[in-house]
Amino acid sequence: QVQLVESGGGLVQAGGSLRLSCAVSESIFSFSVMAWYRQAPGKQREWVARITNGGATDYEDSVKGRFTISRSREKNTLSLQMSSLTPEDTAVYYCMVPYWGSNHWGQGTQVTVSA
Repeated sequence: QVQLVESGGGLVQAGGSLRLSCAVSESIFSFSVMAWYRQAPGKQREWVARITNGGATDYEDSVKGRFTISRSREKNTLSLQMSSLTPEDTAVYYCMVPYWGSNHWGQGTQVTVSA
């Protein structure tokens, strides 16, 4: 089983920045793709960003230019650098990897952006 643990969430003012991390029990380069999702109160879980094994990235339209997904070989972590945050970014953020036919999720980390 793959274990994922998100961290780095917290309270930040609009316009601020925050960096989320996801510690992974397997080598992060073992996965064809890794992704970040988020779920705001009363809303469906939403895809935010992904990175392929080859390093290609893609983002949901509302976060393009503001969020950056990356990997650290040394730390074996997946990260999401978030800037120019708005209250609409408030959500629980989850990292996810597909592995052996299943999507594996962390427990989530809360990001709250105040006006």
